[in-house]
Amino acid sequence: MRALRVLLGWGLLTGLVAALSAADFSQRFDELKRDATPRQLYTLLYDLPKGGDLHNHSGGANIPEWTLAVLSDPARNGGDRFYTRLRFNSAPDAIAPQARFRTVRRVTYEHFSPDVRRDYVEITTLTAAEQAAWCHAFRLDQADEGRVEFFQHIWPRQADLLRNPHVRFELLAENIKAFAAEGLRYLELQFGVDGLQQLDGAPLTREQALELLRRRLAQPDVVATGLTVRFQEGVLRFSPKAEEALAETYAWVSAHRDLWVGLNMAGIEENGKGYPLRFLNTYRDLRRRFPTLPLSIHAGEMDGPDHHIRDTLLLGASRIGHGVNLLQDPATLLLLQNGRRVLVEINLISNRLLEYTPDLSVHPFPELLRTGVPVCLNTDDRGMWDSSMTDEYFTAVTLFHLSWDEVVALGRNSLAYSFAQPEVKAALLQDYERRIAGFVARYEAGTIAEALARLSAIKPVAYGYARRTWGLSFP
Repeated sequence: MRALRVLLGWGLLTGLVAALSAADFSQRFDELKRDATPRQLYTLLYDLPKGGDLHNHSGGANIPEWTLAVLSDPARNGGDRFYTRLRFNSAPDAIAPQARFRTVRRVTYEHFSPDVRRDYVEITTLTAAEQAAWCHAFRLDQADEGRVEFFQHIWPRQADLLRNPHVRFELLAENIKAFAAEGLRYLELQFGVDGLQQLDGAPLTREQALELLRRRLAQPDVVATGLTVRFQEGVLRFSPKAEEALAETYAWVSAHRDLWVGLNMAGIEENGKGYPLRFLNTYRDLRRRFPTLPLSIHAGEMDGPDHHIRDTLLLGASRIGHGVNLLQDPATLLLLQNGRRVLVEINLISNRLLEYTPDLSVHPFPELLRTGVPVCLNTDDRGMWDSSMTDEYFTAVTLFHLSWDEVVALGRNSLAYSFAQPEVKAALLQDYERRIAGFVARYEAGTIAEALARLSAIKPVAYGYARRTWGLSFP
């Protein structure tokens, strides 16, 4: 209770500080946006304190070059070896798109027939051109790629590579370091330790895997980032035994609340077997047996209207993932605008590339932001988009002309609506306001030209999305 009182008290104080900060800096921020080149604006937003990322699928978050580096380095992957499919001599008339560059561990490769083995090559033997093609196969970087490529081709190419615990945890560490470098202090990603295996394919228990995870998180390179990491456990909503998986997952999260802070349900909503009300009785039964768990559930990631967001609120969700079609459900929109404090996790780049809103100028984000619905920006499957949180902010600021107080509110919402423990949340919010004040101090002094000149000391990291979309690249 004391931590909760501290959090509430701090919320009042930070609101006052934020109001003063916005009043003092809002005009300056508009002038910086007006006079900055796209390269300077991107650099400014890279330097911006950003709060947290609340909607992040760990399996889709890994930049392909990171993955290739880990798979190629025995010191980082626990001594495993990985093989990827380049040829189809064993099945020349049955080449499924997802089969090309399907990548497997040594234990899987050794169970293939000799004919199939000849179609695979070891990752470490790829030429530079083949490495580039491999990375392309794990991201959406062509105009004609979209939902089918993402859901049906890219994910199957990962095969069993993430069953290696060292690979899974090394890539988590890479994400932590990259997010911290661009100004985040909190990462709440969908991440589990189930299904992991030893080198010979023998299963690791969840508790064995958890011990390995804790060791990796305690390593100096992760600790030095200062980024707080918490996890959600996910359930594939349309699987035949999803109710059983939900019950098992709920129990796991409830027993490991130091790292796991909530539960999510994901899976393409066009698959009608995962509709929200399928799980209503299961959630009600679980709440009879366990103290409540925070729920952040995908809903409204659809082209046409439906009532999934409303039904997901009935399940007990306090955060909605995507909410793309919320404007097509006026009754639920009105509910969220008028006191139902539910955050919508906005994923602009994801919604564009998966063609839920191919024209971002009609995205519901600004309507929600400016009519009282809490929102924040998130990266979703950023490794497959080849993007960053800075890309999300750059998209929002340039397309929707965000004001300074709106930019600050996005970061604050990402912390205030996180599922972090109350005392952790209070500390994160305090740190956020301190860092925002530091940002203001860096760029409010002198002329606009002098402020923009200070950006030369910032060294942004940008990936392929920034290069392909805006022509921005940095050494």
